[in-house]
Amino acid sequence: MEAIAKMKSIPLSARKMRYVIDSIRGKSVDEAFNILKFSKREASEWAEKLLLSAVANWENKLGNVYSADDYDLYVKTAFADDGGSLKRFRPVPHGRAHRIRKRMNHLTLVVANNTAVEADETEEIDNENTED
Repeated sequence: MEAIAKMKSIPLSARKMRYVIDSIRGKSVDEAFNILKFSKREASEWAEKLLLSAVANWENKLGNVYSADDYDLYVKTAFADDGGSLKRFRPVPHGRAHRIRKRMNHLTLVVANNTAVEADETEEIDNENTED
C-alpha cells in the first residue's frame, strides 16, 4: 500500500531540493523525519511538511483505522522537478539589464509500507465505506 503527496511551485531551485531529497530516499519515515528535522537547509522544511502530508494520506487511505507507527513506512520514491521561473531584470552599468531567474520546483513523495496490511481488514473497511 502506498500514498502519494505532491507540492507544487516551491520557491526554491530544484537543484537545492534534490540535495535534501536524495538523503531521505529509501529510508524509513522515522529516519527521514530525523534527517529533515536536523538539516540546516531550507529545502528540508518544505520536504518535512510534504512527508507529514504523505503519512497522513497513507493513514487516510486506510480509513484512519491504522496508525502509521504500527507499519514500517518508508520513502519509496522522492523527486523534485523544475517548475516555472519568475523572470526579473536588474540594471547593470552602461544602461544594460541582466535577467534574474527566480526558480521554483515541484516535489513528489511516495510513501509505502514494508509490513502488509491484512487483506481481510482492508476489505471490511471498504465495505463499511460503501454502505454509507
